[in-house]
Amino acid sequence: MKKAFITGITGQDGSYLAKLLLEKEYDVCGGVRRSSVDTLTRLKYLKIVNKIKLLPFEILDYGDIFDIIKKYQFDEVYNLASQSFVKVSFDQPIYTTEVTGLGTLRILEAIRAVSPHTKFYQASSSEMFGAAVETPQKETTIFNPQSPYGIAKTFAHHASELYRRAYDIFACCGILFNHESPLRGNEFVTKKIVNAVKAINEGKQDHLEVGNLNAKRDWGFSPEYCEAMYLMMQHKKPDSFVIATGETHTIREFIELAFKFVDINIVWEGSGINEIGIDKNTNRTLIKINPIFFRPAEVNILRGDASKAKRELNWQPKVKIEKLVEIMMTEDF
Repeated sequence: MKKAFITGITGQDGSYLAKLLLEKEYDVCGGVRRSSVDTLTRLKYLKIVNKIKLLPFEILDYGDIFDIIKKYQFDEVYNLASQSFVKVSFDQPIYTTEVTGLGTLRILEAIRAVSPHTKFYQASSSEMFGAAVETPQKETTIFNPQSPYGIAKTFAHHASELYRRAYDIFACCGILFNHESPLRGNEFVTKKIVNAVKAINEGKQDHLEVGNLNAKRDWGFSPEYCEAMYLMMQHKKPDSFVIATGETHTIREFIELAFKFVDINIVWEGSGINEIGIDKNTNRTLIKINPIFFRPAEVNILRGDASKAKRELNWQPKVKIEKLVEIMMTEDF
């Protein structure tokens, strides 16, 4: 039986990945911070919390990481731990860099030192492309991050590729574009939209406030992206892969689809920060722009080219945005 260790196991991807690996008969361990305010809610929701060994783990402490890697000699380590909210990274850039950037380096160095046979997966991000120099973005596209989060992820990505070349570590990187699910954190825009639409439809909320309506993203489904992580680790050689649907949609479109699911048709009036979204039938204002949600440096369009993953991993995205919104609107978490 293979042994796998997942950092960030209590998050969206960590929970779905743990479920997948358990189904493949792995012995799954997960790192949980001793002082974490995170809960095991997602793992309980998926009914797998009692099937996982949870280990006290602090990604800021190299000694802690070193001891765990040395003791357990995992076959595979999936590094999903991160301060992953882009807006927060502007407020807490040093902490974001310590966790998201240097945290990866600490794990790589521990593997190099005491468990060089261990395969390593790094959760890289489309935010590394930032103000993209070409569209769609692929593995060879130059990185141009526009946030402390994107910069930290770029550092971690380059560190993983360096350890692959310099020390022959099986280190692979999944450059994952936006991927959502009912388990998405409430602070992320897609889950914020879904929650607000449900609350508005039930008369529990007056309106939704958002930032840049015209930001374009490539949205996929988290469980499918976790499958891609697994496939990378089973590949004949370590490599980096873009994982994306190849489709781009705006925040505006996501909002329209979510409201349409509850039979509310949105029409737009005004422009800029004064633009509003109105219920076509009742003329009620349901969406307002709030500048507080704009990023200091905006990323306007991200769209991935997953041709390499499709060709070499035989991976295909099946859930596109319409189905994604339906899943998020119908499944309660």
